[in-house]
Amino acid sequence: MVKYHVISTSKRGHGAIFTNGKDAKEFIEKHPEAIYTVFDKMPHQIPSLKVKPKVTPKSDHNEDPQITIYTDGSALGNPGPGGYGIVSVKDGVTKEISQGYKHTTNNRMEMMAVITALEQLEDATDRPITIFSDSKYVLDSITKGWAVGWRKKGWKKSDGKPALNIDLWKRMLDVVKKFSDLSFQWVKGHAGNPMNELADDLANSAAQGGDLLEDVGYQG
Repeated sequence: MVKYHVISTSKRGHGAIFTNGKDAKEFIEKHPEAIYTVFDKMPHQIPSLKVKPKVTPKSDHNEDPQITIYTDGSALGNPGPGGYGIVSVKDGVTKEISQGYKHTTNNRMEMMAVITALEQLEDATDRPITIFSDSKYVLDSITKGWAVGWRKKGWKKSDGKPALNIDLWKRMLDVVKKFSDLSFQWVKGHAGNPMNELADDLANSAAQGGDLLEDVGYQG
């Protein structure tokens, strides 16, 4: 499905419309005051620019300790070439991380995104962190205790079948327990959330990139 990446640059409805996130990102980097919105249908006009507050990086994280992270994963063909994307906001600074793999699955990339995001923040284990993901597989397995249960049963599911992606669940559970104020929120994918769309673009671009790694734990 084609997404329309709309960037507003003036109060009179001037700006640009793109059909891919990469071009939109390059455009918005040149217009830091612009507003970026994603639509499922071509809008009748570009929305007028509303003034948004400037974000000032915090020198002392106690002033604004919250860290917000959006993660996404992608696999072309599932299994096939895959990648993950991370967009984190810490102390008013936005950081993007992505990596592609030669042969993997969508679920593994969703997990790798969360794991990598947290492993990058092991110096902030006492700060409130919220991870937004559109993966029910990842969020339900963590928040409903499924993964902990699999581990207790020798990595068997409730139906007796072996759990999948055990190598990554081990890493996930080990890193999650290091954080004292960690929460997870589900966000609907491809629904116009700019941060989720950016994480999705990063994941897809990584999957199609040239610097692909081996997913050594994938058993498929």
